[in-house]
Amino acid sequence: MSADTKLLNRRHFLSSSVGGLGNIALAWLLARDRALGAPSVVPTVHHRPRAKRIVQVFCCGGVSHLDTFDYKPELERLHGTELKGRGENLGFFGQPGKLMKSVYPFRQRGQSGAWVSDLLPNLAGCADDLCFIHSMFAKSNNHTPATFQMNSGFTLNGFPCMGAWLSYGLGSENENLPAFVVLPDPRGLPAGGSINWTSGFLPANHQGVPFRTQSQEPIVDLETPASVSPEARLADLQMLNRINGEFASAHPGDRAFAARLRSYELAARMQVSIPEATRMTGESEATRRLYGLDDPTNKGFARNCLMARRLLERGVRFVQIINGGAFGSPRINWDGHENLRENHDTQAATMDRPVAALIQDLKQRGMLEDTLFVWSTEFGRSPVTQGVGASGRDHHPIAFTSFLAGAGIRPWHRYGSSDEIGYSVGENRVTVPDFHATLLHLLGIDHEKLTFYHNGIQRRLTDVHGEVIQGILA
Repeated sequence: MSADTKLLNRRHFLSSSVGGLGNIALAWLLARDRALGAPSVVPTVHHRPRAKRIVQVFCCGGVSHLDTFDYKPELERLHGTELKGRGENLGFFGQPGKLMKSVYPFRQRGQSGAWVSDLLPNLAGCADDLCFIHSMFAKSNNHTPATFQMNSGFTLNGFPCMGAWLSYGLGSENENLPAFVVLPDPRGLPAGGSINWTSGFLPANHQGVPFRTQSQEPIVDLETPASVSPEARLADLQMLNRINGEFASAHPGDRAFAARLRSYELAARMQVSIPEATRMTGESEATRRLYGLDDPTNKGFARNCLMARRLLERGVRFVQIINGGAFGSPRINWDGHENLRENHDTQAATMDRPVAALIQDLKQRGMLEDTLFVWSTEFGRSPVTQGVGASGRDHHPIAFTSFLAGAGIRPWHRYGSSDEIGYSVGENRVTVPDFHATLLHLLGIDHEKLTFYHNGIQRRLTDVHGEVIQGILA
């Protein structure tokens, strides 16, 4: 050995070896994706992320901020009087009545003193972990476009939803599971249906994968038929892989085919991964009780919340849990037109305990440190009744409440406000693009830089709007 040869110590050698193996694995993934004409798997991160993943609870129908999280003593004083000097009526049905106080008592909760109504006793117990935004502002008072906006940033359909943008920008942490999973309410799909988890003009493999939450089989045709032997199934897959590989090599620029191919490959891997991820038999009795898994009043929504935690544990980037379906008679969402108390009592029984359990479960497992929890709805409800002498509230888009928790979010915090009766934003208005920009920011993404060229325009989730809400960041 020559005198100028430098010996590596063991620590340096191991460090270099591990890095080398990681680079080899990354190079293999990149080479495979280039061969298929697929976009890079390297995440689009512009700064240090605070969160690795998002779980969103979306409550369809328009939850009343005035009867849940936005306490308005002035409404009690003005109860039964006319609404004056506030501008045009913003209700969908155009039948303004009289001002109506909350139909539930409010109390200050936890050490933070956040006001939460008695409608949601379980979420009230989580108040110290939550950051409330009381100054949300949406564009539409119509369910379907308002739901589209909360999911995609646009009131028109056909634009990629937030989960698809995250899949496009960050990919999945688990090659055997989708990056974006949707868990619809077992009672029905939201207004607009599957377009709420579309990939729009992004490659098709970024669209959300909806589970059949009303069935014991979460994905249609997931199981190989009993009549097909494992050997025959393997032979089929090998032949398909060879044919598809030959076509991809002959058409290297065909990204649509590459996206379909990656979807098919993922579907094959999901035959093993999905049953394991959705199986609840391994959960403890204490966990089942926490979520209320066997409580019939939650209409199966508790199972979705527990399933969401299991999917997040296994590397799914974005899980959307939908509470409520579209319309219905009686209504199966938070659309309290006729009798707000009766409607919200029913819906809260499905949502309150499971969502509080999910927050607590993530926290006790240490997952809330790098998981961003999002609770939202498409708009709020009016401070006046829908019609004179009525007991329901109409749609109200220009002031409502959402809340966040977890990675990078200030707990014990209340941001923005509505005016003294909850009609309009009082201070620190938060638009939907602001909301989306902030969620992307917490995942390490500059919302102005996550773009996709489509029809002559560099499109993005936030269009040409959006400012990060600095006041809610930890």
